[in-house]
Amino acid sequence: MHLELVFRAFGPTDIPTDHAYPLYAALSGVVPQFHDAAAGLRFAPLTGAADAAGRLRLTDWSCLRVRLPDDAIRLALPLAGRQLDLVGSPIRLGVPTVRTLAPAPALMSRITTFKNAETPEEFLATARAKLSELEVAGDPQLPIHLTGDRAGEPKRRVVRIKGTAIVGYALVVAELSAADSIRLQERGLGGRTQMGCGFFVPAKEGM
Repeated sequence: MHLELVFRAFGPTDIPTDHAYPLYAALSGVVPQFHDAAAGLRFAPLTGAADAAGRLRLTDWSCLRVRLPDDAIRLALPLAGRQLDLVGSPIRLGVPTVRTLAPAPALMSRITTFKNAETPEEFLATARAKLSELEVAGDPQLPIHLTGDRAGEPKRRVVRIKGTAIVGYALVVAELSAADSIRLQERGLGGRTQMGCGFFVPAKEGM
């Protein structure tokens, strides 16, 4: 069984929207088990108000979400009250709230990445194959931009890891059973899941 720890995030400045790798490095500095895939600790990038310049402003509802097996909660507790440095921008984490994972018929990941799947067509084909490998029956979909210069286009996103730009897309998986919904939230999908990619939340939360 997996649980989710939700830490409020506080900071006087904004941070880069693409902050998954710096956050991974900062979290690993406090909790080395984030480096160990076998430990099962995963996180979602911080929430906040993004702007067109690629910056994210922390708000009253900004938080860090960490998913982990229920017997590993103690590993993440040292994060409570800690200050982290994200590319020169300090943020502080509050005391976590513990949540159980709840099933939802549609889940969304802000960014999911697959190797050799950069076009929308390649990406969806790979998503279907990877869901099948997880024994998750669902309908993968690419959400699109509704306004602006990219209206009608899939939400293509990039995560930079040690200077290398990794291309991915926002992904919705719909028509999920309760069991499959929980499995996808626990396991994640695609690559770089230790670095915030392939982290699924109920689609209504609108990551």
